[in-house]
Amino acid sequence: MSVISVTSEEFRKFQTTPGFVAALDQSGGSTPKALHLYGIEPDAWSSDEEMFELVHQMRTRIITSPSFNGNRILAAILFENTMDREIEGQPTADYLWDVKKIVPILKVDKGLAAEQQGVQLMKPMPQLDDLLTRAKEKNIFGTKMRSIIKLADPIGIKQVVDQQFEVAEKIIAAGLVPIIEPEIDIHSPEKSEAEALLKECLASHLGNLPDHKYVILKLTLPEEADFYRAFVEHPQVLKVVALSGGYSRDEANQRLSHNRGVIASFSRALTEGLTAQQSAEQFDQVLDQSIQSIYDASVT
Repeated sequence: MSVISVTSEEFRKFQTTPGFVAALDQSGGSTPKALHLYGIEPDAWSSDEEMFELVHQMRTRIITSPSFNGNRILAAILFENTMDREIEGQPTADYLWDVKKIVPILKVDKGLAAEQQGVQLMKPMPQLDDLLTRAKEKNIFGTKMRSIIKLADPIGIKQVVDQQFEVAEKIIAAGLVPIIEPEIDIHSPEKSEAEALLKECLASHLGNLPDHKYVILKLTLPEEADFYRAFVEHPQVLKVVALSGGYSRDEANQRLSHNRGVIASFSRALTEGLTAQQSAEQFDQVLDQSIQSIYDASVT
């Protein structure tokens, strides 16, 4: 069993440095949408390999931008395909940390199962052990895995949280820090009720975590300000991060600013306004403004 080093530079950065997490982990089904928003349509590729090459070019452009650095960004979440590629001749995770001082994190889930009990659990991950071994070899610090909660169903929400922590145990045992992401759909008609049930389930599991085990929680921005404050202060929670979940960047930033100690982990809201057609100067300017606005909301 391998345990994360709490003295590592990456761990200390996460624990003590202001900033936010950049989510660059769109995969499989969400890649065409990400490319469309970036101004690249499906007729630009004829195979999955070509599609992933185009999205890697997009991510490389973001990551190599002068504005994308460790001064305001704590970590970046990568898709497996991105981890296995290079940026400027270096493995992506090494480039992020060695050049940008940004902590590399890997998305490990394989997508969502069909909805039952008002939730979507994660699909089985039969190759998880091998993936965690490769991630460790490639200098990945932590992992991310996402479930969806659509209704305030106590049984469904308990199943989501149980599954998340069950997988988190394997990730911790591999020497990585898991991001637990039980996302509540922002369009849920029972969002507030679901948040209350989720908070109770998370608190129960966190109460059973031994002192030397750490998790990061990635949660939907709540209806009530400071709703997850107890988790921000929990000794086994390295950080509480918030997903944008479909809110515009402005609304996501506004909601985030009302939750002290919670930082952003935005995906679409981070890349909002970026297009393949922009000049390098235009691209960097839009990205810099986006990063600054999200950073400001994260340190409020």
